[in-house]
Amino acid sequence: MGSKEIIMSEKAICIAILAMGGEGGGVLADWIVDLAEQAGFHAQTTSVPGVAQRTGATIYYVEIYPGANSAPNDDCQPVLSLMPVPGHVDIVIASELMEAGRAIQRGLVTRNKTTLIASTHRVYSMTEKMAMGDSRVDSKKLISAAASAAQRFIHADFASLAQKSESVISAALFGALAGARLLPFSRDDFEAAIRRGGVGIKSSLAAFAAGFDSIQTSDATVTAASPAKPMPGPALARLVQRIDLKFPIESHAVLHAGIIRLADYQDVAYAGEFLDYLEPILLQDSPHGDARYGLLHEAARHLALWMSYNDAIRVADLKIRRKRFERVENEVEYREDQLLEIDDFFHPRIEEIADIMPAGFGRWLLKSKLLQRFKMGGRVIKTTSVRGYMQLYVVSSLRRWRRSSLRFQLERQRILAWLDLIRSTASINYELAVAIAKAQKLIKGYGDTHHRGNSNFDAVLNALTRIQAQNNPAATMEQLIHAALADENGLALKKALDALAP
Repeated sequence: MGSKEIIMSEKAICIAILAMGGEGGGVLADWIVDLAEQAGFHAQTTSVPGVAQRTGATIYYVEIYPGANSAPNDDCQPVLSLMPVPGHVDIVIASELMEAGRAIQRGLVTRNKTTLIASTHRVYSMTEKMAMGDSRVDSKKLISAAASAAQRFIHADFASLAQKSESVISAALFGALAGARLLPFSRDDFEAAIRRGGVGIKSSLAAFAAGFDSIQTSDATVTAASPAKPMPGPALARLVQRIDLKFPIESHAVLHAGIIRLADYQDVAYAGEFLDYLEPILLQDSPHGDARYGLLHEAARHLALWMSYNDAIRVADLKIRRKRFERVENEVEYREDQLLEIDDFFHPRIEEIADIMPAGFGRWLLKSKLLQRFKMGGRVIKTTSVRGYMQLYVVSSLRRWRRSSLRFQLERQRILAWLDLIRSTASINYELAVAIAKAQKLIKGYGDTHHRGNSNFDAVLNALTRIQAQNNPAATMEQLIHAALADENGLALKKALDALAP
């Protein structure tokens, strides 16, 4: 199969589609089969389902045989395979970059045969999400591996193209398949298959056109433009002006992201406090840094994350947002003639309830022996019901009183101590101060995850005197942070701490 030639032979055309739930992989396979059959070809599709929660996509397999006209007689029927065979797949279509990597790993993509069409957006796998550290796979390495493995590699952010057309990614990928001219069918034939499907025709055709136009007849791959970064709205204009006047331009992007996040989390005044905390860091960065403002950047990034810690108020707020309902509707391909119910499971601990209470009452609650014996079971809340929605709405509305809560008071004390440590260290060892700023990454999540993170954070900073005695304190701090993120039971961190000279 040449890189530009339409596939046409007496052998079956083998197509593997790797897609996750809600992306229309089955619809894409059906469109291809219908397209082929309408042209008088033999075609069939099968699927091997993956498991839930993004640990594996479903593989849809399509084989197309040129048809009865090229057979010696009507009794001669092709025998088509039920699943893809490594080394024999002509076209692989991956709905997400990691799935392209999985296809390569399975041997479905070969250098002398396969055209790989993949979307470059990422939907992070459970292993990437569950890791204590940043375990995201490098997208650039995946793209490089795909380019090396395939005969022809076509990639673009087809998810973004589909979203702009208010459709699903399968339609954009179908357009890319047509635009790449890999099958002996015209664009009109492809579009007719969508029309015969009878569902979401207008939006599907729009996404198809976007995918087709992004490829056309060129071998040059197209990467859709990255979505524009959110810019602060009018309510944050005064803070934006403050950033422009007082902070270096190198820090503006992270500071803009920080104030947007914190205003959404709490209010505009809270976003202003974020800048208040950072001005003393800037005063330390300017004389001791290297004019790249690395300390300010790391402190700002991690401070914004810390100030927007997860609590029951935040969780409830995110559960009832309109964008969340819209995302779920899109994932399940909700139609107006259907009913959609969303059940959310909650298992709050006494500590998490005390966290959102007024500080005094929260402390009493934690000390109460009676309540310590009380075991709270998990419960399911139907978020799409009026009762369930209102329950979460009431919890989310406690945001206005968050500043008086126990958790807020405790977190603020820890944040101020961390910032003081960064400032006092910067004048002595700038690189170590940057590493201390990065140590905040150990604190994340809620419940047991948050407790472990806090313990690791404290253990690392409590070893600061021993760290400073090392030949390269900053590198030592980075090594301890890496060890703390290596496992959940803390064995790697304990071993690293024990290895430090007393």
